This record gives sequence, C-alpha cells and structure tokens, in this order.
Amino acid sequence: MRKDRLYFFTFLAITVIFVLIAGISTRSFIKVSANKLLNAQLESSKREAKEVASLVSFQLTSGIPKDSVINYVQKSIEHTDIENGFICMFDWSGKEVCHPDITKVGQQINPNQSSVTTVDGELTSEDFYTLLTDKRSFGGVRDFKEDDRDSEIIYLYPVTNSDWIIAAHANTKKIAAEIDDIRYKFYTIFIIMGAALILCSVIMVRVIGSAYEKKLELKNQLLADQNQRLGDEVVNLAKLNKDLDTYQQRVMDNKIENDRTDIEKNKKRILTYVRNELRPIATEDIAYIFTESTITYVVCFDGSRSTTNLSLDELFSNLDESHFYRANRQFIVAISAINKIIKYGNNQLKILVDPNSEVDIIISKNKAAEFKQWLNS
Repeated sequence: MRKDRLYFFTFLAITVIFVLIAGISTRSFIKVSANKLLNAQLESSKREAKEVASLVSFQLTSGIPKDSVINYVQKSIEHTDIENGFICMFDWSGKEVCHPDITKVGQQINPNQSSVTTVDGELTSEDFYTLLTDKRSFGGVRDFKEDDRDSEIIYLYPVTNSDWIIAAHANTKKIAAEIDDIRYKFYTIFIIMGAALILCSVIMVRVIGSAYEKKLELKNQLLADQNQRLGDEVVNLAKLNKDLDTYQQRVMDNKIENDRTDIEKNKKRILTYVRNELRPIATEDIAYIFTESTITYVVCFDGSRSTTNLSLDELFSNLDESHFYRANRQFIVAISAINKIIKYGNNQLKILVDPNSEVDIIISKNKAAEFKQWLNS
C-alpha cells in the first residue's frame, strides 16, 4: 500500500512539474511562432501597399485617366479580402475609392476607428499580437469599440501626385484562427510528449525502485539470518553460563563432602615461592594457574600471586579434575573462579575469571565440546 502511494505521489510530482514547465515554455513558443507569422504578414502588407502605390502613381504620371486607374485597381483587388492581408484605396476625405468588397466603395471611413498604429507610427509584430490576443490599446489611434471587425488597417502609404492613400489591411479573424491552430498544435504535441515522458519516468522509477527494494529485502533477510544465528549463539552461551552457575552452586553445596573424598585422592596444598619465601597454598584457595616465559604462576582468589617449580602437567595430575580444568597449554582454571563465558572468534570460547587475568583464557573450538561436557558433569 505504501509503495502504491509512493508511486502515485511520484507520478503526481512529475506531472505537476511538467505542466508548469510546459505551460511556461508553450506560451513562449506560441508567442515566438505567432510573432514570426505576424512579422511576415506586416512586411508583406507593407511591400504590397508600396508596390501598388508606386504602380498607381506611375499610371497617373503616364497620363492614364483616374477612372481607368481606379477601374484597374478595383479589378485587381476584388475578392482578395478572404486572404490574410489585402489592400484598399481611399482619398484624403476618408471615402473608399477601391475595396475588395465592392459594396463598400464610396463609403466614408473614420481613420481613428479603423487604422492601427503606434506612437512612433510603426506597427510591430508584438503590437499586432497584442491586438489579436488582448484587443487592448498600445498607443495607437484605434479605440477598439468595434471588437467584431474582421480586419484592421495596419499600414498607410500615400500615392504620389494624388490625393489617394493605399491602406494595407490585415484579416484579423483569419490570422487569429491561424494562431489558434498553431496554439492547438503546440498543446497537442506537448500533451503527447508529456504523457510519454511522464509514463516513461514513472516506469523507470518503478523499475529502479523495485530493483532497490529487492536488494534491500535481500540485505534485510541476510541481516535477519545473522541476527537469528547470533540469537542462537547468545541462547547457547546463556545456557552454558547457566550450567556453569548450576555447577558452581552444586560444587559449593557439596564442597565439604568432596573435600573429604579429595583429601584421600588429591593434594591438599601446593608449595609455592614468593621471592625467597616458601609459601604453601591450599588448593581450594587457588583461582587459576598459568605459565608465562617458562615461569608457572599460582593466583589465589584474594589476588595474591606466587610461583612454583612444578609444570602445569605435574600440577594438573595432582589436582581434582572436577574442580580444576586444563583450558589450554598455558592455563588451569578453577570452576569457582569462572565468572562468565563468552563467544570468541571462530567457535572459540573466552573465560572471564575473578580475579581478572591479564592474559586471555581461550578455549579452542576443538576443546569447546569437552569443556561444556565438563561443566555438565
């Protein structure tokens, strides 16, 4: 359930990020594309207006009657108002002389309501885009009271040696429809691309997440197995220490009886040296015996230490084996001195004694079973 929620939130986060980025970038792309279209339309309209004005001026200069010139211009521009841009001609009084829609010829126009210019007299593509999208003024003479107009005059050019003016119209509704088509195509592309990108991202996140989860589960399983083995070892050591306590208690309870029997079988005292002084030590006072640098030391429960000339083999042969254990070649330890048994190394055991030994008392893995059996005897 948590994984599904994680994947859902991942999908949601990627979608939100993509929508934000796509929204900003799409608006920029649309505006750039629209500006290029409008700039091309402006340049085309200006060029056409200048060429027609030059042609009309040339005809007038050549002596062609005005009526004939008007007739030629009217025939050449009829029905061109269905295109993105077209031209018309009117005189300085605002009367239409030529227009693609012949029904408008002779009508009076108000330049302040039909002509769109900027403060410096030059309409740019960005101004044109503002007109098409926002229908708001940007410093021109158009008052925008007629929002349903099909066209706007975007450029005026006078005809030399006459009172005529060539006006370049922009078919705003048709151009706006083309911009809407560009916008639709951009949105469609971004939606398809976004859906593919988001789907691929979610799939990749799921694949990578699944692989990581498998590794994590395997790692957790290995850790659980190790903890289980460690727990088993702890339980075994706890049982071993419990057996040790039980055995120590049994030894203490039967100490008097065992001493009576041991008196007959084993040594009761060991002769040791402290410098030049001879000192006999009762075996019941011995905590452990060890050798170091060929010297045999006898350590008592009160922490005192003395030496003996006997080897560990000789000493162990005369000690009570139920009370003393030969841990290794270096140590003989009394059951009463063992404080704790812990796991050490590779299936080895380490004996902690009281009083503390400066040298570690280690029972090899080969003798560990024998040691456990000795504790249970």
